[in-house]
Amino acid sequence: MRGLYAQEALHQQGHGRPVNHLAVVETPAQMSSFGKAAEYGQAKVTKDIAQSFGLSVFAGAFIALAFVFYLTVTTGSAQNSWGLVRFSGGVAFSLGLILVVVLGGELFTSTVLSAIAWAQKKVTTKQLLSCWMRVYLGNLCGAMLILLLVMMSKMYGLDSNEWGLNALHVAQHKIHHDWSQAFALGTLCNLLVCLGVWMTFSCKDALAKSLLLILPVAMFVSSGFEHSIANLFMVPLGIAIQHFAGNEYFIALGVAPQIFADLTISNFVLHNLIPVTLGNILGGAVFVGLGYYWIDNKGVKAINNAPSLHISPFNDTQEHTLMHVQTPDLQQNMSSSESFQQVSIDPQTQHQLSKEYIAMKNKIQKLIVSELMDTKPTSLSIDMTIYDALTLLANDNVRSAPVVDSKYQLLGFVSEQDLMRSLWSEEFSAKLPISVKDIMQTKMLTVAPTENIAQLLEFMVVDKKKLFPVTDTGMYISGGYQSYEERLRDASAAVPSVYPVVENGRLCGVIRREALLKMFSKYYCPKHDGNSHPVEQQSVA
Repeated sequence: MRGLYAQEALHQQGHGRPVNHLAVVETPAQMSSFGKAAEYGQAKVTKDIAQSFGLSVFAGAFIALAFVFYLTVTTGSAQNSWGLVRFSGGVAFSLGLILVVVLGGELFTSTVLSAIAWAQKKVTTKQLLSCWMRVYLGNLCGAMLILLLVMMSKMYGLDSNEWGLNALHVAQHKIHHDWSQAFALGTLCNLLVCLGVWMTFSCKDALAKSLLLILPVAMFVSSGFEHSIANLFMVPLGIAIQHFAGNEYFIALGVAPQIFADLTISNFVLHNLIPVTLGNILGGAVFVGLGYYWIDNKGVKAINNAPSLHISPFNDTQEHTLMHVQTPDLQQNMSSSESFQQVSIDPQTQHQLSKEYIAMKNKIQKLIVSELMDTKPTSLSIDMTIYDALTLLANDNVRSAPVVDSKYQLLGFVSEQDLMRSLWSEEFSAKLPISVKDIMQTKMLTVAPTENIAQLLEFMVVDKKKLFPVTDTGMYISGGYQSYEERLRDASAAVPSVYPVVENGRLCGVIRREALLKMFSKYYCPKHDGNSHPVEQQSVA
């Protein structure tokens, strides 16, 4: 779809005043969430290696910070409802994924969606695996950085050392899953993470993206699902506290340090990190990424195999012909005599109307401003008095005129309203020392001679915000339901009806809404001999 938008272009002419130009802007068709996900995945794989790694470090740090928040929220809440405590911790942890999505981090668990680009053969297997590896390593670096800072700050001593004890219990719990359990929990976790990220493809607003992420993250955290990158911080934190907090720390807690002796790197890697990582890949890359890829491919095939409309060729020897609408399903379930819907039409009339309609529509779509503009418009000089300008506009029966210099450079624009407003403001005095220079508008909407008439008309007569009252995120903002026809009646555009036509800074004409009206009147109510179609006539000057 194309639209016309006002785009300001500063042009140093005359008095150096800014001039606004209408520019034809190519607006791409609305991309589906799957299309955005495919682009998202391809962009991650093909991103500059240094940039990708740097963003991965940030993402790992964001997730680690989120786990710090989780531990703080859930510490000292043993007497409270188990479910509500975990839910509040899950909401707190959602900060991590929000930071990643809003600030553009590279997180392994969402990066696995790049499997879509691999399935589409936009990236190679080597590129895909290289991307996953560098992002994973970057996340590890970010997690270790936050771990170092947390240990240096001795946060484990918060709430009379209960904060650190909470971290120890969480870390220990994670390494006591068997392989199948850890794998399944990892699969469920990244299913939710990737679905949350997928939902953000439907909107552009940062606040909307953030809100969409909260519940999926809160669910996987409160339900105990396993996130490999979060575990890269959480379990090493428990290991670090167990090894470096010192005996005094455990004496103050009244807990024997031997209770947490199983918190080791080998136990973490073998019993948690490997199966959880593999589960994350299955849940995100396979279930979400390749799952939606398979569904999208099925949709494309269904469109390609959709029933087609067959119109039998016109036969000059027949007075009438039949239009057949034929589908494979109908053929199987109906007899040959019943398998067609038959509509009697006049082939000569049908052919003529279709040809004329298509020709007229194509002609209108191809018209450009130079074909309808007034090449010798009434113009004003900058030093002309407002009384002379009034007389000139009245005698030429026009409502506005451009202001130009001796070289026909556009300086401004004056309308009948500008003139009469100045008279009203001075109580209609006949001796005002006011010139066109004092009242002309210098911020103007102009068009180029090569711009499309159909798009200019759209800009002139339709206010898209009234016709389609939705935000950029697709949210309906109108007070109540209205049909398309009702909205269209109220969608009149509050824009000028006359535009200077400018090329290389020089005025080469004006285009008025009246010229478009005359053009349409000739196309739809032509005065011709009945043999030639109006689209074959010359355009209105």
